[in-house]
Amino acid sequence: MKKLIALYRKPDDVEAFLKHYNEVHLPLVARTPGLLRTVINRVTSAPMGGEPAYFMIAEMHFADQDSFDAAMKSPENRAAGKDLMGFARDIVTLLVADVD
Repeated sequence: MKKLIALYRKPDDVEAFLKHYNEVHLPLVARTPGLLRTVINRVTSAPMGGEPAYFMIAEMHFADQDSFDAAMKSPENRAAGKDLMGFARDIVTLLVADVD
């Protein structure tokens, strides 16, 4: 299994961020071909104390490398990526991971 992981630092306007994320961005992401599952993790605390480094972590699951590659090249994913760069460019870090 392959995952695309988005790590979000806390936005300046949490309410506006969540509204756009839930009403615009997630519906775009859901159209990505080959996407098996999306998991949204809201970070609530940092066990070592202090402010958590991240506000939210999103995981997009794909069956394998081939389906991941095809999804990343799709027009649906390009639309989601364009939207992401429009509202979260300065606060998001993207990672790709293998699931063991």
